[in-house]
Amino acid sequence: MTTTNRPIKRALVSVFHKEGIERLAEAFVAAGTDVVSTGSTAKRLAELGVKVTEVSQVTGFPECLDGRVKTLHPYIHAGILADMTNPDHAKQLEEFGIKPFDLVVVNLYPFADTVRSGASEADVIEKIDIGGPSMVRGAAKNHATVAIVTDPADYALVARRVEDGTGFSLEEREWLAAKAFAHTAAYDATINEWTARHWPKPASIEASESEEERAEETAEADAKFPKQFTRTWDKQHILRYGENSHQQAALYVDPLDQTGFAHAEQLGGKPMSYNNYVDADAAWRTVWDLAPAIAVAVVKHNNPCGLAIGATAAEAHRKAHACDPVSAYGGVIACNSTVTLDMANSVRPIFTEVIVAPDYEPEALELLQTKKKNLRILKVAEPPKGHEAIRQIDGGLLVQDTDLIDASGDDPNAWRLVSGEPADADTLRDLVFAWRAIRCVKSNAILIAHDQATVGIGMGQVNRVDSCHLAVERANTLADGQDRATGAVAASDAFFPFADGAEVLINAGVKAIVQPGGSIRDEEVIEAAKKAGVTMYLTGIRHFFH
Repeated sequence: MTTTNRPIKRALVSVFHKEGIERLAEAFVAAGTDVVSTGSTAKRLAELGVKVTEVSQVTGFPECLDGRVKTLHPYIHAGILADMTNPDHAKQLEEFGIKPFDLVVVNLYPFADTVRSGASEADVIEKIDIGGPSMVRGAAKNHATVAIVTDPADYALVARRVEDGTGFSLEEREWLAAKAFAHTAAYDATINEWTARHWPKPASIEASESEEERAEETAEADAKFPKQFTRTWDKQHILRYGENSHQQAALYVDPLDQTGFAHAEQLGGKPMSYNNYVDADAAWRTVWDLAPAIAVAVVKHNNPCGLAIGATAAEAHRKAHACDPVSAYGGVIACNSTVTLDMANSVRPIFTEVIVAPDYEPEALELLQTKKKNLRILKVAEPPKGHEAIRQIDGGLLVQDTDLIDASGDDPNAWRLVSGEPADADTLRDLVFAWRAIRCVKSNAILIAHDQATVGIGMGQVNRVDSCHLAVERANTLADGQDRATGAVAASDAFFPFADGAEVLINAGVKAIVQPGGSIRDEEVIEAAKKAGVTMYLTGIRHFFH
């Protein structure tokens, strides 16, 4: 029976991270494997009883340039790249006196770890591995006769195959090679992400003729949207299931970012689900739209059902919860300040899936951990950073700036008064709150607010007038019949295409409206506000959220 297995008689080992290498050493000793190694790896293997040949003994040339050059030599790479099923390759190795390798074990310099440590640019550059990726790619290319191992999780498997003399079959070497190519691709993508942030195109480099023809594409846009959008994420863990129980799911994290929401520290409760992550991330971003004020958001199905600013975290939570107590059941709570014992007591009687905050008072944390054992308690070190927003479509990606409250029209000083009297201080404060809050509501979005808290939210409708009706209905039916729309303010995330939506709000008693404007029927909308004596401001900027 023909076999594609190749026994492992000679191995090249060069690893930065040496965890688990003991098992390999044990196998090498037992099988009498000829092992070639570098620097500290060779030293560690020798300590474990392995008879090691230093790379410098093979090349006849010492390591130099502070270790930048050690394996980059034909005596090493020819031994890696020679396809020993090719008689001509075998003949050439014999002529040059070079021995082939059957196994290459490599892991790379810790580039991402170095970046995350806050190291200097010079130190980061020194952790860009050159020889390691070259050996990995060479061995993976030559999987016809070489087994390449980059994952320490495979060391036990390798050790067994070394000890029993079977080596790996071609299909197994292909699988190992695929893992190796993924490893170097992710490594290079991480370097690319770092260099893109730190080494932008300088103004001194003139644009090419083709670039000049693309007058609409500015240098800033080119920097944000390079010709190849290269990113990598590392698998953090498998989730129980995805959005629905029949879907599989996993969490991946940015290797250069250890402080983002994906790295939240869980202090209590059941494991996070896919939907928990989606809702909690939305809630976390929402409360920071209102910073530096203390804010609390209650989110359900990626939409806020309550959002408020308060003098304390407890007050903000009570106001946010009061917006829609029915929908808050089974929701996610986010707070942009420390959760106090008073807030924890406010949360305690409410069934909540997740709570997320930058910190917790010890007494508050103890209460939540002991009295709400299933509540997922998350602590996130830093506010959202506002990276690009990425959405996959069939066959591609859509990439855009993250929508932030930072456009010129987000400044109330830039708003244009088109109807009614200028808002007094309290009314303007509520209008500013409503405008900042509308960013996080799914389009079409209408938000009614009073005392820096939402009292009615209409979201996700396919026309704006339905969102207006929904916002008014929720404002006036979810508080024991209290009329919360009268005397409140409203915000719309985009223009009113007809006067009917604004009229729903006006007829409900809203005293002031802020909206982008820009409709061909703006005058009709403005006239409806003027007729009712309602204050209306136009921002000139919208905040769609799909």
